[in-house]
Amino acid sequence: MTETIRDAEPGDYEALVVLNNAAVPAVNALTVADFADFAGQADLFRVIGPLGDPQAVLIALRPGRAYDSVNYRWFERTYDSFLYVDRVVVSETQRGRGLGAILYEDFAEAGRRLGVPRLACEVNLDPPNPGSIRFHERLGFLPVGTQEAGGKQVQLMARDLAA
Repeated sequence: MTETIRDAEPGDYEALVVLNNAAVPAVNALTVADFADFAGQADLFRVIGPLGDPQAVLIALRPGRAYDSVNYRWFERTYDSFLYVDRVVVSETQRGRGLGAILYEDFAEAGRRLGVPRLACEVNLDPPNPGSIRFHERLGFLPVGTQEAGGKQVQLMARDLAA
């Protein structure tokens, strides 16, 4: 498999449902309709893998979208400008190959291109997701808050792009 990053296409959505839903509870379950909705409002909807068989995905949004997420809304209330990663998922068979880091490098490049000063995300504290916290910390994300969201406790994190 090549590590070429590309924009997601409708032919990817069914496979993305399987990929995404295999990662629950680290992410919320989604449907094909949810991925189609993301395609209409996401500023970044990127995958790694062949059409119809993506092995990794990252979806990100700037402020002002109609996206109904309490975590996204927290960042909107807190910061004027950011690029928020709603989800990043790597296929279990492809973990450990650096695909998440490759997607995050693309995410940071997109943030710079869009002129946002920071990247934003949240990571589950309960249920715990210590691997994701370590991953984000290695990439320069720092805690900026916590909140309860959808029966989970999350740590809100941000990374300054100025450096």
